[in-house]
Amino acid sequence: MTDLSVIKSCFLSCLLVLLQTSSSQQDEQSQLLLVSFDGFRWDYVNRVPTPNFRALMDEGVQVEQVENTYITKTYPNHYTLVTGLHAETHGIVANEMYDPVHNRSFSMEGPEVYNAWWWEEAVPLWVTNQKAGRKSGAAMWPGSDVAIGGTYPTHYLSYNASMPFETRVEKLIDWFSGPEAINFGVLYWEEPDESGHNLGPESPLMDVVIADIDDKLGFLRGKLKNAGLYDKVNLIVTSDHGMMQLSHDKIIELDTYVSRDLYTWIDKSPVVGILPKE
Repeated sequence: MTDLSVIKSCFLSCLLVLLQTSSSQQDEQSQLLLVSFDGFRWDYVNRVPTPNFRALMDEGVQVEQVENTYITKTYPNHYTLVTGLHAETHGIVANEMYDPVHNRSFSMEGPEVYNAWWWEEAVPLWVTNQKAGRKSGAAMWPGSDVAIGGTYPTHYLSYNASMPFETRVEKLIDWFSGPEAINFGVLYWEEPDESGHNLGPESPLMDVVIADIDDKLGFLRGKLKNAGLYDKVNLIVTSDHGMMQLSHDKIIELDTYVSRDLYTWIDKSPVVGILPKE
């Protein structure tokens, strides 16, 4: 078990060994659950009492840092976590993208997010796992409700931001403990990223959000224990990126440098994506 982050190259190489164990070892093979709390900054765990994070640290290991892929956005980094590739290789380079060669646009909130064409520059771990004859489960992980290479996770939830964390956990527990148990699961939660963007990561109001994340981790641990899975399922808790407080002296007013008539806006924050007009 670990705290907030993993060194991806080590994690993925070890995980691939786990996933590609022959089917004859199926009953002996470990189960793995990868959990991401979006935008969980490196120091949040020290801001308020976090007994459940501390318990994981005491029971397992904690790494000091994670090297994000650039740009530090939700979709690029979550796809890096499950492919082991940088964004320029796996193709999900931003939350909002435009492909000028094919004249196609991608938005994480639009219908193109479900078009496998964008995702098929790489193979995510649930596909690799299932090609090895195993079963996977995905609860809201970016890209997991897309038929990548014609393959969905064995069990998955179509993205629904309003679905409570607890419901997502209960689905995964069922998949891990069912008659055809999965050996690999991924779980995504939108917080504390959403609150961090709205309040600012250094706002005192974030303390309540962080404490709630710890409670949710406690809920997950409790469900694993009640299902008899806590000593069977390897648990990795991580995040896709951190967050810094915005200051007025570090804002770039794009209109100061280039006219809006000269470009089409593609994406914003932490870098702006613009396409020059011909």
